[in-house]
Amino acid sequence: MSGGLIGSTTALADRFDLALVDLDGVAYRGHEPIDGAADGLTQARARGMRLVFVTNNASREPESVADQLTDLGIPTRSGEVMTAAQAAAQLLRTRLEPGAKVLVVGGQGLVTAVRAAGYVVVDSADDEPVAVAQGFAPDLGWSDLAEAAYAVERGAWHVASNLDLSLPTARGFAPGNGSLVGAVRNATGVTPDSAGKPSPTMYRMAVERAGARETLVIGDRLDTDLAGARAGGYVGLHVLTGVSTARDDVLAAPQERPHLIGADLLSLLEPHPEPQQDAEGWWTSGRMGARVVDGVLDLGRAEPASRDEQVDRVRAACAAAWATVDAGGSLDASSVPELVVDARTS
Repeated sequence: MSGGLIGSTTALADRFDLALVDLDGVAYRGHEPIDGAADGLTQARARGMRLVFVTNNASREPESVADQLTDLGIPTRSGEVMTAAQAAAQLLRTRLEPGAKVLVVGGQGLVTAVRAAGYVVVDSADDEPVAVAQGFAPDLGWSDLAEAAYAVERGAWHVASNLDLSLPTARGFAPGNGSLVGAVRNATGVTPDSAGKPSPTMYRMAVERAGARETLVIGDRLDTDLAGARAGGYVGLHVLTGVSTARDDVLAAPQERPHLIGADLLSLLEPHPEPQQDAEGWWTSGRMGARVVDGVLDLGRAEPASRDEQVDRVRAACAAAWATVDAGGSLDASSVPELVVDARTS
């Protein structure tokens, strides 16, 4: 698969029969809806695209996630939700026999998944667990992290549901599970294994469960969602409604690059032009162009007149930057501006 942006002459909802959709920063932000999300997903389903919501959040039960999505106008069954808790439980199965003791540091979703995998859940290092399963929960405290550290220090296998350093909320970005895992790692010196994105484990589980002809991964974070798509060999769509920005796209490392870029989930209903290079070295998408000259990103003179053209400018900038870097050239990061894509107005 190409290391750059690809194109689609038809709407993505018509091309892909399965979408693996991230939650925080894509379908909602905290407990608030994201404009265009419900409409985009509803219309994509009407065109035949099936959805599985794949989240690094391990604190909640699939039923709870499905209920929240349904309340936000995205009718969802629990079987259409795949959580990092379920992936962590599958990772435990690779080394532990059923009946083994596991110290769970996290929310009810992780407790349920570990129990369902056949393990005995304990809450103290003194119970001599053979593994620690750690996931995010908003009420975790020092004592919980201390128990995890004591168990890991005594030899328990440390499994993290995910390593996201931040968590998008309605008020901004808060510490994510990776930040809490870091406290245990710093205390013990032991690096945990992780089941969540960017490992493609959850994506593969979701595809196996749903079956698919062609799968699209949709996310807002380059270092987890889109890196997982690259690692698993799936086409990845970056929507600009969450953590990673358009500027991050331009500067992305090859293993974290999206294949497609859209403003939000309504981009599922649109074709996506593939940037083209002309004889003068300009990369163009629509009427927007970009090139790199002596390591400096040049966005040309045309200013985007619409939101769609703002996205086209991002695509052209990515194509120019990535082609330069992949050919062994340099790109001065300070020459890359914040490429604003206006929020959709309801």
